[in-house]
Amino acid sequence: MFEIKQRGSRVGHEVLGGLTTFMAMSYILVVQPAVLSKAGMDPHAVFMATCISAAIGSILMGLLANYPIALAPGMGENFFFVFTLCGVGAASGVFKLTWQEALALTAIAGLVFLLLSLVGFRSRLLNAIPDALKSGIAAGIGLFIALIGFEWGNIVVHDESTMIKLAGMKGNYVAGLTFLGLAVTLALTAFRVRGAILIGILATTGATGLVGWICGVPGLKWMGLAGMPHGLDKTAGQFLWGFGTLFEKLFSRNGADVLAFGFIVLFMVMFDTVGTLVGVAKRAGLMYQGHLPKAERALAADAAATVIGGAFGTSTVTSYIESITGVASGARTGLAAVVTGLCLLAALFFQPLVLMIGGGIEVGRYSWGDPILRYPIIAPALILVGALMMRAIRDIEWDDPTEALPAFLSMVAMPFAYSISAGIAIGFISYAFAKLVTGRIRQCPPIVYIFAVLFVVQYLISG
Repeated sequence: MFEIKQRGSRVGHEVLGGLTTFMAMSYILVVQPAVLSKAGMDPHAVFMATCISAAIGSILMGLLANYPIALAPGMGENFFFVFTLCGVGAASGVFKLTWQEALALTAIAGLVFLLLSLVGFRSRLLNAIPDALKSGIAAGIGLFIALIGFEWGNIVVHDESTMIKLAGMKGNYVAGLTFLGLAVTLALTAFRVRGAILIGILATTGATGLVGWICGVPGLKWMGLAGMPHGLDKTAGQFLWGFGTLFEKLFSRNGADVLAFGFIVLFMVMFDTVGTLVGVAKRAGLMYQGHLPKAERALAADAAATVIGGAFGTSTVTSYIESITGVASGARTGLAAVVTGLCLLAALFFQPLVLMIGGGIEVGRYSWGDPILRYPIIAPALILVGALMMRAIRDIEWDDPTEALPAFLSMVAMPFAYSISAGIAIGFISYAFAKLVTGRIRQCPPIVYIFAVLFVVQYLISG
């Protein structure tokens, strides 16, 4: 069924590859509940939705496309979900969606992606986006995630004069734990240890518990090792309630915002998926004359997983580049993806441990009384993932200002404006303007001009 012998592999290699991929990507099980809880979603439900949608997506990828590629909610898409779609941290009066509406938009994007994959239109739409913008956006998301990591690690804090500054280290044990976790993760990554991020998370967890016990400072609260998973009912099916109000907003004065959000969600999932599929397939030697056999099946599995994720209660599900670690361990077939999917299902029963690790530490209170939470266990993983995403800038044509400047603006606008959508909008607008003003009109695809105009209209209307 999996053509294991034909691809020069063995069952043992596939099982080991599936386990290795799970080790490398399982940090998302800790990160996802912590991130989406910022939007008001129940972390227990998000954890279950993440495990289930990732497991189904991975198994579908293995069975339909026979590729050793696992799926899970994407890093970048989850932060876009919280900080852009749901507007967490945005100023009052800024257009934002409820998390139910954001789930509905995620499911719609997955359905559109599935349709485009089935009719073969997906590649033409994706290829219409200039490489410079793809690279700038990917790097910008990395910077944004790293900034969140610095904030959650209590390394940087708010400053009235400069807006942001380096936090003092005196008594700042949270930052010390973050640096410790970052050092461990960095060393393991440098030595190419499989599951480096997960091991770094576990090491920081142990250090956090030890510091809390010895020094008597706020730390982790033991919640148990394993237990029956629960809480899925708090998010599953909630996207249905978001459909009605989402369509009301679509036909209101905020219609341009809804369209822009929908396009960005669709663009991000297509961009991540195709890049990962090609990268992993090349490493596994599965490309045939520059083409990826069964590509539409792989894309369909990816799109279906996104729809399932939205239905159960998590952000966009996409193919994971960490699948390369499984390939490096010998995986060549979809059996490895099935093994990873089964591991994700088994992880459901370790819900207490995972949610304890992803829990925040109170370091103070805001003026209005809410606790200030920091996440030194998760922060190192965010910083490292952000660094890894910066590799995209090497593909930018830095000698061409009409390519380099829009990519740069898109990249830096995300952390500076604290908004992924702002970076994408500025990138599209500046790219269209640069090609137009230099007379290189045909070098800019029509879709970029269209969305550049829509983004301008969006900002003019929303103020």
